[in-house]
Amino acid sequence: MTPLPSAFLNAPIAHRALHDVNDGRPENSRAAIRAAIEQRYGIEIDLQLSSDGQAMVFHDYDLTRLAEDKGAIRLRAANELQNIPLRGGNEGIPTFSEVLEIIGGKVPLLIEIKDQDGAMGPRTGVLEQAAAECLKSYEGDVAIMSFNPHAVLEFAKHRDDLPLGLVTCAYLQEDWPLLPAATRNYLRDIPDFDRVGASFISHDVADLGSDAVTRLQDRGTPILCWTVQSREVEHTARAIADNITFEGYEA
Repeated sequence: MTPLPSAFLNAPIAHRALHDVNDGRPENSRAAIRAAIEQRYGIEIDLQLSSDGQAMVFHDYDLTRLAEDKGAIRLRAANELQNIPLRGGNEGIPTFSEVLEIIGGKVPLLIEIKDQDGAMGPRTGVLEQAAAECLKSYEGDVAIMSFNPHAVLEFAKHRDDLPLGLVTCAYLQEDWPLLPAATRNYLRDIPDFDRVGASFISHDVADLGSDAVTRLQDRGTPILCWTVQSREVEHTARAIADNITFEGYEA
């Protein structure tokens, strides 16, 4: 288990970078990343997989909401995705390698590997390996996390020297309608924390008072949270969380 560097507890972390489509900065875009660096915020990004096995910085499984196209991102090659404009900006979808070059260790980087199994199961590995390859020569504070414990374990096969975490929540049925009840009930208690070698969690801000979070906090585990959208919520969250992931205002 590699401890989470203190840099992740100092500056607020910009969710999907410092995005604002009204200013030409879509989620997970180069422009949003540069804006976060300029403001000295930490940065959280998401990784999805291209059809040719490249790690792409993009949140959704489908292109429709965020890009000027539609269909599964996993069915497109990296060079094609780079040429698909993000909605609200003038750039294509960035590769993970591009983003690492832009950040260059200037601010801490929190990376969420999106579940590629579809049901938090073990069908993982390709994206985790691709991400580890990109990070091979990266110098700077970086941490890896995922909702899927299998993804964290797969990444650790390639880089067990980096801090690993779990993204966690209450797993309510209305929020996870496609996830089997048994899986939701299992993950809700964060039972895989030690098994995957995690050193932190990033928990839903609306559920910070849960027993599972309290147990980990009592052990001295760093607690991050997502996604804070106002100063009022930030004030309340900081009574429990060591740091916040925020969007929609200046933390």
